[in-house]
Amino acid sequence: MAKFEPPKVYGAVTVGERGQVVIPAQVRKSFKIKSGDKLIVFGKSDIISLVPAEQFNQFLNNMAQMVAKFKK
Repeated sequence: MAKFEPPKVYGAVTVGERGQVVIPAQVRKSFKIKSGDKLIVFGKSDIISLVPAEQFNQFLNNMAQMVAKFKK
């Protein structure tokens, strides 16, 4: 079983005039986010989440494979 890791607080960001935010350098380094990377934005209630698009696509592919196995 995976070890539970509580969320880590990296600091605060400010929303600019055009609605843009800068992802702190420590977050980019920890999550290996590079310039040009695509992130998927999710929101629920008052929580916003960013997920690398490549990882989200892998998740969707894995789920599609599982669904295909259940259909058989």
